[in-house]
Amino acid sequence: MKVNSDGVSASRVYLPSGQSHTSLLDFFLSNFPHIEPSEWTARFSEGLVMTADGAPVAANNVYLPNTHLLYFRRLAREPEIPFDERIVFQDEHILVADKPHFLPVTPSGLYLHQTLLNRLKKKTGIQSLSPIHRIDRDTAGLVIFSVNPEERAQYQNLFRDRAVTKVYEAIAPYSEDLIGRLPMTYQSRLEESEHFLQMQEVEGETNTDTRIELIEATKPWAKYRLTPGSGKKHQLRCHLNSLGAPIKHDQIYPILTPYQEYDLDFSKPLQLLAKELAFLDPITGKAHHFFSTQSLDF
Repeated sequence: MKVNSDGVSASRVYLPSGQSHTSLLDFFLSNFPHIEPSEWTARFSEGLVMTADGAPVAANNVYLPNTHLLYFRRLAREPEIPFDERIVFQDEHILVADKPHFLPVTPSGLYLHQTLLNRLKKKTGIQSLSPIHRIDRDTAGLVIFSVNPEERAQYQNLFRDRAVTKVYEAIAPYSEDLIGRLPMTYQSRLEESEHFLQMQEVEGETNTDTRIELIEATKPWAKYRLTPGSGKKHQLRCHLNSLGAPIKHDQIYPILTPYQEYDLDFSKPLQLLAKELAFLDPITGKAHHFFSTQSLDF
């Protein structure tokens, strides 16, 4: 995959037959109506649209069906994340990184260069890196990347088959009622809510389970160990919130707080950490057990 000078991978688009376009610009405007025409014009003028071989093309070039083009995103401004990731492990098959709070795993929205994937590509020079799983931008901790595209599915299947032990730590309110019930395995049914950012518990057959244990308590807070059996979006955040102990500095549960797009407040990171990952490597047969070097503070 082609990359620009900052290590960002290009997107690939196919130009099908049976479509009538006066130019390449006309094709992009027709197929990406959510992007402003001025943005596409700027991308063409900056050489960010090119052939599959990497040769820049012009906005007024003739539309050639049954070909592929590459294009790069362009951001006028992007939030700077002043925290560094750390590579915990790397071999010819996988790379395990320890992600800081606030850093997205992959490009989305306002984030293109300031992502864990892009930083690792620049740091290692491995452009084929691809995340096997993801954690929230707000969450810190371990993320596994596949090095070889042809092996990625085998590692992803570990998560699908629940063959990976994932251990998180979280700081949440001290609750006599909750602590008196620990250790426990909490189960519920989680589904998307009306707001795409939030999940909600609903009636019906359970589809999530989390083992919850107490690590230590310093009132009014406590540190909990969370071992999810399932991997639903926001599962740990939802489960602690439902138990009356929302995670410290959570801006989604119980109350959705609008994110600041820029000038982020780094003083209140979500107190959730992907602390451990353990699994049997499907390629090498080696038993892996990785630990984050980060810690949560009361």
